[in-house]
Amino acid sequence: MSGPILALWSAPRSRSTVFFRMLLERDDLHLLHEPFCNIANDGNTEVGDVVVRSTADLIDAMLDLSGQRKVFFKDTTDCRYDLIFDRQDFLKSVRHTFLLRDPAEIIPSYAALRPQMELHEVGVEYLHRIYEAAVAAGDDPVVLDSEDFVDRPEQTARAYCAAVGLPFHADMLNWQPGERPEWRQSARWHSGVSASSTVQRKQTHYDRTIDTDPVLRRYYEHHLPFYEYLWERRVRVESERPGR
Repeated sequence: MSGPILALWSAPRSRSTVFFRMLLERDDLHLLHEPFCNIANDGNTEVGDVVVRSTADLIDAMLDLSGQRKVFFKDTTDCRYDLIFDRQDFLKSVRHTFLLRDPAEIIPSYAALRPQMELHEVGVEYLHRIYEAAVAAGDDPVVLDSEDFVDRPEQTARAYCAAVGLPFHADMLNWQPGERPEWRQSARWHSGVSASSTVQRKQTHYDRTIDTDPVLRRYYEHHLPFYEYLWERRVRVESERPGR
């Protein structure tokens, strides 16, 4: 059963903006891109026609908007927005879904954009905390592996839609490239998605990795158990059967 608000939580650099871009091809959702992080980083974000400037006002605005149409938002856990844990009305109104990526891949990608990154910004521990809060609020969260998403995009999108009660549309897997206003507040983090036209795996080489930098290795070892816990609870996405 899908609630009036559909959330996609992810650690940063986990391909969640590609997932968001895919859903922008639908016309049955009002989509918000990283509204909690926008508040944390910039002090404001837009919800429909309303500009909000606090986490409390953001939650209220999303709840109000969800009374008019179904809301989808995606957000990343390099920021902190602890008020959500005190807002049971919000936690219980949201269908919580999660997109995972191995912290060994998250960390060098994030460090390339923010060299002075801190331990908490890897985000996997906080992702686990939100997962536990969602379960405590009575939800049965949907967990996807972003490896499945880039290797089997149609099957993963079908599995997601089935799990949250959305009809699947094959044409949402292709789009026109270009920067979108939905992510203008954090555009430098999403240049790859802006240049894309579909879901596909991309290989990037980084000089700083968990194997070359002891600080990044420590970050990885801290977050790994939380990733492994969530990964064990993922949706098993099956490959398309031969002949189909």
